[in-house]
Amino acid sequence: MNFRAIRAIYLFEMARTWRTLLQSIVSPVVSTSLYFVVFGAAIGSRITQVEGVSYGTFIVPGLVMLSVLTQSIANASFGIYFPKFVGTIYEILSAPISYFEIVIGYVGAAATKSIILGLIILATAALFVPLQIHHPWWMLTFLVLTAVTFSLFGFIIGIWADGFEKLQMIPMLVVTPLTFLGGSFYSVNMLPSGWRTITLLNPVVYLISGFRWSFYEIADVSVGLSIGVTLGFLAICMVLVWWIFKTGYRLKN
Repeated sequence: MNFRAIRAIYLFEMARTWRTLLQSIVSPVVSTSLYFVVFGAAIGSRITQVEGVSYGTFIVPGLVMLSVLTQSIANASFGIYFPKFVGTIYEILSAPISYFEIVIGYVGAAATKSIILGLIILATAALFVPLQIHHPWWMLTFLVLTAVTFSLFGFIIGIWADGFEKLQMIPMLVVTPLTFLGGSFYSVNMLPSGWRTITLLNPVVYLISGFRWSFYEIADVSVGLSIGVTLGFLAICMVLVWWIFKTGYRLKN
């Protein structure tokens, strides 16, 4: 294992975050705070509680997941796409470093940035509403699993994309709608039975449900199922990454 190469990629990606601090950290925190103020104030005045939890407090896990999902994909996809765009990907591919180590460096940095951002947003939310985390270790487990899984997914998107438009297409047109429709701002149990059945086909529901359970011990689906779906999606992403490096799919163009 070439730890020096992994460290070089990891530190380079982390340094990019500090160079673009306004875009990487401040902007998502401000956007999430606006979501919180608008939804918490506008809807919270009409819906006082959801399953025994005040509405403002109820939406906090969903807001954290919304940011973690989108930022994990954005960080990892841009991290691997930019070397392809400027041509420095050839230096990485010709270096004495394995594909596995490349993935660890890029995905590790993207996941780290997303986890830091999620914790910052959580601390920001605590300024607006009282928070109580019943299962902090499970909260961190779901946070890390989600960040790593969607960083891998973003890595795949970055390799697949052959332009900046494609880089934004899946996060904007697929992931963000699924997150909004995945119970970020409401409980799936509030929906009519037909819509609830359709909603349960959305994999993001299981991520948000498990994460919310770690806070308030309330969930739309079982915790075991949430973990299973997350690990299943992680396994699929790992297989796709292995196939990409095995075949060289779009690594050099």
